Amino acid sequence: MSKSTKIKAHLALLAVALIYGLNYSVAKDVMPNFVQPRAFILMRATGAVILFFALGLSFKKEHIQSKHWLRIIAAGFFGVAANQLLFFEGLNITTPISASVIMTTNPIMVLSLSAVFLKVPLTWPRIFGISLGISGALYLISQGGSLQSVFNEGESLGNLLVMLNALSYAAYLVVVKPLMAIYRPFTVIKWVFLAGFLIVIPFGAPQVPNIDWMAMPAKIYWEIGFVIICTTFLAYLLNIYALKTVSSTTVSFYIYLQPLVATGAAIMLGTDEPNRHLLFAALLIFLGVYLVSFYRRSKAQ
Repeated sequence: MSKSTKIKAHLALLAVALIYGLNYSVAKDVMPNFVQPRAFILMRATGAVILFFALGLSFKKEHIQSKHWLRIIAAGFFGVAANQLLFFEGLNITTPISASVIMTTNPIMVLSLSAVFLKVPLTWPRIFGISLGISGALYLISQGGSLQSVFNEGESLGNLLVMLNALSYAAYLVVVKPLMAIYRPFTVIKWVFLAGFLIVIPFGAPQVPNIDWMAMPAKIYWEIGFVIICTTFLAYLLNIYALKTVSSTTVSFYIYLQPLVATGAAIMLGTDEPNRHLLFAALLIFLGVYLVSFYRRSKAQ
């Protein structure tokens, strides 16, 4: 593998981190006053499927073996349907900065699932890192208090849904990786999104009639366009391109940039600000991510 290929993969992941970091505040601005979460996900999936299949007309068709369709459907469930529904439902009732911090548990989730299903070995620093990361996430979910109120409507429930979204996305990265060694990235993402779109329809369709298109200011239309084109179509395409070159664990590393971008965007837009619970939870999570993702490398150097 050439150095330029690796650089392109990392630049793609950097662009994805920037898009996702901005998405927290952009999507929060749209929900729930103009579009409800599940209707928004159906809009995302519909737009992405149209864009992917339209772009696919310029590529040579690639046949999917029947034995791989179940994996594609599973990737559509974890990477599109469950991932996006949990994230938008969670973001709808939590804050952009809290959601972005919770999402940084993704490398920990990826490693945990890889250890179970792909038999990736766990060292003691990584086990300790997983424990720290999960502890930080639970602390943020409970807002530094008891976990008894987690299932109440409010920020705690939103944080829990975002954490489940991180788990779903980790499962997607593990499930979709083997397909990258067999098919072109574009072929995979096109069919994964179609599978996810079909799963999302019954959840999102009932909320679509509630959208008042005439009441939307121009700014909201632009923000919806950003979520559909950049956050969904472009980000997934760049992610799947990077997965062809680097490991699913490496892809998940870039998620730690999202809180930096999300915090900056939220503060500039006045939609959120850090608090002491969030900062303490972020410290635990980032230390956990360091032990899981980087400790072994730094010791080896």
